[in-house]
Parts: sequence; C-alpha cells; structure tokens
Amino acid sequence: MAIDVVAPMVGKVVKILVEVGAEVSEDDPIMMIEAMKVEMPVGAPEDGTVSEIKVAEGDTVEGNQVIAILEEA
Repeated sequence: MAIDVVAPMVGKVVKILVEVGAEVSEDDPIMMIEAMKVEMPVGAPEDGTVSEIKVAEGDTVEGNQVIAILEEA
C-alpha cells in the first residue's frame, strides 16, 4: 500500500536526504524544506521504503502537496 509524504507548508525543497529504495522509519527525515528562511525536515509518516520522489531540489512546493511516496514495510 502506498503512503503519501506531504509538504507541511509552502516552501522550497533545499535538500533531498533519501534515494528511491531507501528504507525509512517513522519520523526519519526525507527532505528539508525552507519556509520563511527557516529549514524544516519533512519526516516519514510511517515505516516504509521510498518508492518515488516527486520533487527535485530547488522546487517550490505547496502545503499538502505529495512530495514522495513510500511503500509499506
């Protein structure tokens, strides 16, 4: 089952911390988003394996935009 990772707010992707195929645990940081000059980590909502990264470094994202997809562990 697919698990969506969503951006918590409008911002800019400054660093992607995982690659497709990486296994992550709940709350592991997936990427860093900069909003209002503050960098914030976006964590995995559940344990799983990264199956798709839907953004690139430098992209602007909207709040609740799907930025990555995990497959259940």
